[in-house]
Amino acid sequence: MENDPSGRRQSISLTPVAKGLENMGADFLESLEEGQLPGSDLSATEIRSNWIKAAPKRFSRWRNLQPALRARSFCREHMQLFRWISTGLLCTAFAAFLLVACLLDFQRALALFVLTCVVLTFLGHRLLKRLLGPKLRRFLKPQDHPRLLLWVKRVLALAAFLGLVLWLSLDTSRRPEQLVSFAGICVFIALLFACSKHPCAVSWRAVSWGLGLQFVLGLLVIRTEPGFIAFQWLGEQIRIFLSYTEAGSSFVFGEALVKDVFAFQVLPIIVFFSCVISVLYHVGLMQWVILKIAWLMQVTMDTTATETLSVAGNIFVSQTEAPLLIRPYLADMTLSEVHVVMTGGYATIAGSLLGAYISFGIDATSLIAASVMAAPCALALSKLVYPEVEESKFRREEGMKLTYGDAQNLIEAASTGAAISVKVVANIAANLIAFLAVLDFINAALSWLGDMVDVQGLSFQVICSYILRPVAFLMGVVWEDCPVVAELLGIKLFLNEFVAYQELSKYKQRRLAGVEEWVGDRKQWISVSVPVLPVPYLWQGDDTAQPLLRAPGTSMVPQRKSDFSQIVLRALFTGACVSLVNACMAGILYVPRGAEVDCMSLLNMTLSSSSFEIYQCCREAFQSINPEFSPEALDNCCRFYNHTICA
Repeated sequence: MENDPSGRRQSISLTPVAKGLENMGADFLESLEEGQLPGSDLSATEIRSNWIKAAPKRFSRWRNLQPALRARSFCREHMQLFRWISTGLLCTAFAAFLLVACLLDFQRALALFVLTCVVLTFLGHRLLKRLLGPKLRRFLKPQDHPRLLLWVKRVLALAAFLGLVLWLSLDTSRRPEQLVSFAGICVFIALLFACSKHPCAVSWRAVSWGLGLQFVLGLLVIRTEPGFIAFQWLGEQIRIFLSYTEAGSSFVFGEALVKDVFAFQVLPIIVFFSCVISVLYHVGLMQWVILKIAWLMQVTMDTTATETLSVAGNIFVSQTEAPLLIRPYLADMTLSEVHVVMTGGYATIAGSLLGAYISFGIDATSLIAASVMAAPCALALSKLVYPEVEESKFRREEGMKLTYGDAQNLIEAASTGAAISVKVVANIAANLIAFLAVLDFINAALSWLGDMVDVQGLSFQVICSYILRPVAFLMGVVWEDCPVVAELLGIKLFLNEFVAYQELSKYKQRRLAGVEEWVGDRKQWISVSVPVLPVPYLWQGDDTAQPLLRAPGTSMVPQRKSDFSQIVLRALFTGACVSLVNACMAGILYVPRGAEVDCMSLLNMTLSSSSFEIYQCCREAFQSINPEFSPEALDNCCRFYNHTICA
């Protein structure tokens, strides 16, 4: 049976009915053989003719869409080419626009020219890193000659040390008072080393490189003419940028309130700045800048990726927002790394508050320089106070990712940034009301107690001026200004940095207005020779009372609340010392700038109001023995100032 062909054909033949079951496939095939469809009376010829008639109607739209589909397919295949062509056309158009703008008025186009150069520099660095990065790394870190690399490091370290000693010797020979600031750095570092958690485990590479980077940045900003001009220009651009806040503030509150009321003049700047920072985070520009700064500190100081990223982020954001950059890694960070995160927050300040302080009239160049210089210093001193004794999981930045926020578009990012700042603004306003009231009450109570023992004028500021005067002197402040600076330090340390900056602004306004330097035994302003020195210390993060209530980061990793709480006071103390060392570094580097005023020509002019230059010239005229100043010049001075010569 198996070899019978007929039997095999019979076994696979299709029959209409097999064992009582209807075979639908056989019915369909038999209908087609007969020229009909099942359930239809039409023949196959009629069905075919109907299909031919209906085909143009059914497939006409499909045929019409074929050119569009082909075009889309062509675009997909050549998308990269189109992108290059579009980018080339845009770059060519921008280059032509920039060239025309520079030819018409280069000063007017300076901002656009600088931004273009910065972008081209970073693009070139990225290209070189991609092409030559591995070769440079192999050249700088030869694996085959570790002893040679060790000796090269030692020689470079010795050369840097000798260069620093030589520079200090030559520079301080002309201005010996700068040695006071250098002594201040040594005192504060010795104090921190005495308070170190593990003195034997201190990484002196991190400490020396951190202070070295701080010194180089300060040298670039304060001493070099290009660096000073660049930061001065940057500060002016930020001031102009922040002035646009007035448009929104005037619309909401009215021009009269914005011009006369502090809350409506300063606090809206925080809202605007927070909105801008949120947008920069959304587009990824802020993360890119933070990564570049963190990379520089990490490769030089040999710190871990997480702590370096947090400190670099503190240049732009507050101590509450900076830990968000490393939120996924906080649970696994060592106590030394967490200490760095906290110290960076206490040593710097949110970028949104930068605009508020600039609106007080504080020098924008000093504020920006202090913020940038504080980052490597915070990392160095934190490693001095709390050295690393555990094995970190984040020695390299591979696998680390920075978040871009939850916003879906630019509008949502701007709105979120503005909404977040509302809490900050409310907190600042409430603190100002509370702390100014508390300060006034303390002064009234101290004055009442002082009157009982015939001590007149006793106040919180007077007490601070005596207690903190040595600290101010170590910062490089001249002795006559130490009481005033010590008052500001006390207000910041025990009350609020906003109040301290406001007081500093008043002193500066008095100096610019040409007010008498002394009224009785009370100095009315800080000498022009130290305008930058008090600022860095006051440049500290959130209120110092906040860490006493909660340690930053505990809300993100509540399981480590006890770990964070045991190091928060140490981090607070380190952050304060960072600002003091920052001020000392500025004291070493600062030199007076500006051309000398021609007092003879100035005082012989018709003067309508006083100024600091007029005050200086009048003081010189009053103290001059030679009759080089004309009677008209002395009369002009007597209009503004009282002197025995005016009688």
